[in-house]
Amino acid sequence: MTHARTGPPALARVSDPDLVGAELRRELVDCWVAVTNAGGAAGFPFPPVSADEVGPVADGIIGGLAPGRGHLVTATVGGELAGWVLLRRDPYRLVGHWGTVHHLQTRPAHRGRGIGTALMTELRTLARDELGLEQLRLAARGGEGLEPFYERLGWREAGRWPAALRLAPDDTRDEVLMLLDPL
Repeated sequence: MTHARTGPPALARVSDPDLVGAELRRELVDCWVAVTNAGGAAGFPFPPVSADEVGPVADGIIGGLAPGRGHLVTATVGGELAGWVLLRRDPYRLVGHWGTVHHLQTRPAHRGRGIGTALMTELRTLARDELGLEQLRLAARGGEGLEPFYERLGWREAGRWPAALRLAPDDTRDEVLMLLDPL
């Protein structure tokens, strides 16, 4: 499906699982399936995947939403979910000053339009201004060219787990650890 450029995405934040209705859940799952099956590094490394596989994982994410702990940021363009990202905060005081970013994804038909940048900018604002976080962390699959994207947004590589991800017998990748500090 080809989409006309319709301006900036409408961004929304959700931190209550009761606010994720059946339609949003379906769109989250559909987006995740489309991203994974297009080769995206979004948590399911072995495409193809189906809604039957992704649905239970999405349900776990939705069930973990909670003010101050789990926040979903969505981007909608032309009435369609164009992308989403998850921010989690650990409840323990020792590490309560940072959050972890999970599953940034943009539906393939919407790539190249700034959706990922808009999601990450909104997530940063949420983390800093509403949650009082001081830093954000994420892990990215090496070999996908993701580091320059994050670096443009102020992230820096903090380390790597060498050869941590085995996608195939002849395809082993680093897991790249990224840090955004200060927010």
